[in-house]
Amino acid sequence: MAASEEGPERLDIARGLENVPVRAWPPGAEPEPFQYTPDHIAGPGADIDPTQITFPGCICLKTCLPGTCSCLRRVENYDANSCLIDTGREGKCAKPVFECNILCHCSDRCRNRVVQRGLQFQLQVFKTDKKGWGLRTLEFIPKGRFVCEYAGEVLGYSEVQRRIQLQTIQDPNYIIAVREHVYSGQVIETFVDPAYIGNIGRFLNHSCEPNLLMIPVRIDSMVPKLALFAAKDILPEEELSYDYSGRFLNLVDSEDKERLDQGKMRKPCYCGAKSCAAFLPYDSSLYCPLEKANVG
Repeated sequence: MAASEEGPERLDIARGLENVPVRAWPPGAEPEPFQYTPDHIAGPGADIDPTQITFPGCICLKTCLPGTCSCLRRVENYDANSCLIDTGREGKCAKPVFECNILCHCSDRCRNRVVQRGLQFQLQVFKTDKKGWGLRTLEFIPKGRFVCEYAGEVLGYSEVQRRIQLQTIQDPNYIIAVREHVYSGQVIETFVDPAYIGNIGRFLNHSCEPNLLMIPVRIDSMVPKLALFAAKDILPEEELSYDYSGRFLNLVDSEDKERLDQGKMRKPCYCGAKSCAAFLPYDSSLYCPLEKANVG
């Protein structure tokens, strides 16, 4: 049973850095200490400082509309209720999102400003039966609404490998690799690790039938915010989860299947979904230095 009571003795996991406090359950229990940050920070080997402003702003004085706003493509990103419109239905990849930024002339009430407004729902870090700590909502979250980011240190590939090679089978792996395939055939890679410095996203567990969808959202920087949106209506006290492989409604290609079939370092999955794969997703590219070196 979740608890919504708040008192002066209840620790805010977010250290006052979010719009709403995030408590832990059960009372008196507390996750291992880490440095809280609501946003990405530059870690070892990062090519770009995620706090650096790299995008120009739009010149919209009133409403930002597709075709006239430089931050929008052909369609709007969000509807009037701040819900994500494109969730990558029917196996198609969800498109990355560009929000209006600090240099834009539009107002703070612009519809194309959602992720940058931060946490809006009451969430709770709680102890699960088999999965360690988890994250759940204490209130109803409509489908398409932004829930939280997966924020932490943005790393270079060599630092990712160094950290992963130091892990044992018992150690949790927080490192996520996001690969975006652009029209020119290039692949943009972003590596984020919230293990030591991160936000509440680090408590999200994997599910083979997740209720969250991760979308790269760019605001001020070329480094994307890893934004998690509700993939369906989420009820109060429901655990929040996403697919660690990043394949939520996307098709599994042959490269992904090859990586998932590897036997090394496989950890059991306890999501309990009907379609559970029995093991957590495994990205072999993060463990093979020669594979990365041979990529031209």
